[in-house]
Amino acid sequence: MNKKYSIPCLLISILFIAVGMSVFGIRLIHAGPYAMPQDGALLGGLSTIALGIFFLWKGKLKPWGWVTLAASPVVLFPALYSIMGESEEVISLYAKGPQNTVVDLRLWIVDRDDGPWVGMARNKALTHNLHGQQLAMLRAGKKVCVVPVLHEDRATARAIHSMKVDKYKVAQLAGAIGLYPLQATDNTVVLRLDSCPES
Repeated sequence: MNKKYSIPCLLISILFIAVGMSVFGIRLIHAGPYAMPQDGALLGGLSTIALGIFFLWKGKLKPWGWVTLAASPVVLFPALYSIMGESEEVISLYAKGPQNTVVDLRLWIVDRDDGPWVGMARNKALTHNLHGQQLAMLRAGKKVCVVPVLHEDRATARAIHSMKVDKYKVAQLAGAIGLYPLQATDNTVVLRLDSCPES
């Protein structure tokens, strides 16, 4: 016997599966090696696909379906945030993680007369011990050696953060709805990515 699907449930299934797959697909727009989603982005993408398959399997929005749908932003939000974050220029900074593993930090980047800059939370920069380390950076499909130089002074942090907001339309959109700070917070630090010295 053929299962009968309600149109709303079918549309929700297709939407969730499409969003979940887009977490992985959006990264194909960037040149160079594929950057696999990690942490919240990976969990959000897989969970959103799983929810879509769940709704497809059930076929109808019964009371439990509405409850599940109401709770879905928990996984839908990190998936959408990841898609938005990858929709413009993103670089990979390959830092050292626990047990000497390599961590792919996906970051927005801006260029100033004194070089390229990235910004992040202070604890993220300190956890990965970025200051003064020789690291590989992947940008526009090319890997180069860089030495991040940490700057914590508020004037520089505000200036670089403002440049990011000006460059990235996604930051402006996310800031307008309160998902991204339009101004540097007290926890924001910035790093200038200097070229490695020639050996």
